[in-house]
Amino acid sequence: MDTTTERTPIRPFEITEIRRDFPILFREMNGKPMVFLDSAASSQKPRVVMDALVHYYEHLNANVHRGVYKLSQEATDAHERGREVTRDFINAASTKEVLFTRGTTEGINLVAQCYGRQFIKAGDEILISGMEHHSNIVPWQMLAEQTGAVLKVIPVTERGELDMEAFDKLLTERTRFVSIVHISNTLGTINPVKEIIDKAHALDVPVLVDGAQSAQHLAIDVQALDADFFVFSGHKVFGPTGIGILYGKEKWLEAMPPYQGGGEMIKTVTFEKTTYNELPFKYEAGTPDISGSVALGVALEYMQEIDHDAIQAHEQDLLQYATEGLSQIEGIRFVGEAARKASVISFLLEGAHPYDVGTLLDKLGIAVRTGHHCTQPLMDHYGIPGTVRASFALYNNREDVDRLVAGVERAARMLR
Repeated sequence: MDTTTERTPIRPFEITEIRRDFPILFREMNGKPMVFLDSAASSQKPRVVMDALVHYYEHLNANVHRGVYKLSQEATDAHERGREVTRDFINAASTKEVLFTRGTTEGINLVAQCYGRQFIKAGDEILISGMEHHSNIVPWQMLAEQTGAVLKVIPVTERGELDMEAFDKLLTERTRFVSIVHISNTLGTINPVKEIIDKAHALDVPVLVDGAQSAQHLAIDVQALDADFFVFSGHKVFGPTGIGILYGKEKWLEAMPPYQGGGEMIKTVTFEKTTYNELPFKYEAGTPDISGSVALGVALEYMQEIDHDAIQAHEQDLLQYATEGLSQIEGIRFVGEAARKASVISFLLEGAHPYDVGTLLDKLGIAVRTGHHCTQPLMDHYGIPGTVRASFALYNNREDVDRLVAGVERAARMLR
């Protein structure tokens, strides 16, 4: 099953051509040309991904791994190619370490339950941070309630960075697991996950990295990071919803019990005893989202076809340009000013509720996210109800930023 993917020649980054790949960018919203600035929630999809979904259902629709007939074999090959493309995208050692899930949330829940049931006991400590998405808080709270373990939280500074001195003190001989976000979906902060992993491993503590935001913006190499687990969602990397990836080191996946029982994850079943399938199928009960795995593979190939350094430079230019433009607006307050940031800007306008700002921007055809962004503890830390969040992707341009700045200026005049 471990085949080598053929690399497509690198495509030069040209924003006008990139935008043509995403048909939805050319629709109107409330009678205005749409500016989509909510890619941190869910990215838009290139035409090749939508074509892959249609092609699957028109030409390959059959269950996988179970049929001797040609259609089923072709569907199986396409499904497993999606796994191999993913392995290459994150540089996993083997496709045995690449599990299909419904998304980041399910991946974290799987690890919390499967690793936790096997290795976490009363009095053990689990470390997360104060900037985690609810999906990387609640599963660990549930595990702590089930086992009697203790959840510890790495503090966040006013600039929106992890307090690494506090982390060093929290990481002790009682620590049994660390689960940390790679890039904050609210602050845009890029966390020093390699440093965290190295320090945790010095005490033989495994680390899960929540890559829901980083897989879109950074080059991911799970072997270089030495991450024990890495999770991300298809819909944030230009793929379809309902599909995601859990990477796990083979030694942990072999040692952990399976998450769910049923078809595909079994080798043999009797009423007395069930034996489990080999990796990665041990954790993939039931019929998978076959069209999703096929289209996810296409989405990741699309990303790999474009000069990654050029994408990062483009997104950083948008981040700087937008920060400079918004900074000129009287009464604006940025939430999250870390030294290392991805293309996310969270802000407030003095005297205005984030929801009101977002509603006015919507009337101007500008799509931003408002609220707590599933990071309520982080909002409590800053003493605010939420923020307005603009998040950029490779298909955004400076014109989008100009529209955003003009829209926020107009909102500021109207709401004061």
